[in-house]
Amino acid sequence: MKRTLLAILVALALLVTACSAPEVPAPPSGVPTPRPRGTDTPTPASDEEAIWQLLNAEAEGVVSQDIDRLMEIWHEDGVVTDANHTPDNPSDDRVWSGIAAIRERYVNEIFPSAPSSVTHPDAEVTIEGNTATAFSTSTIGIDHAPGGDLWAFAKSDGRWLIVSLTFNLEAQ
Repeated sequence: MKRTLLAILVALALLVTACSAPEVPAPPSGVPTPRPRGTDTPTPASDEEAIWQLLNAEAEGVVSQDIDRLMEIWHEDGVVTDANHTPDNPSDDRVWSGIAAIRERYVNEIFPSAPSSVTHPDAEVTIEGNTATAFSTSTIGIDHAPGGDLWAFAKSDGRWLIVSLTFNLEAQ
């Protein structure tokens, strides 16, 4: 009798606990769920492949407007610079410094144009130890910038991140 009563009490306690656990609501439709940093990036076979994965992830993040994914691939102290088609004249550059400013650039300046495609078809990647650069052509929607982008990357704790992008380097 004591065992039966104890079993019933344990079952009731489990039922009460299960019923009283707070239900976590699903995010509203269209709102991405946050992911821990770097959890869905495939492991590259080489450093050059890692750089290409970052370029492609950035392009895919822009098209899908996945700000969480974009923030995963940028270094927290990253810098984006619009060279304004005058690479020898930094006085007319526009600069976004730090991850918060880069986030604002994506959300307020890139996403509203809703590009249907972004590619970096002919990047020239150079790797020197734990740093790398890529000089690339970019095509965003119908806009084509031949050889107008310079990317910089750094490897820390075995993981590559984007540390800078300078665009609009080609003269008009």
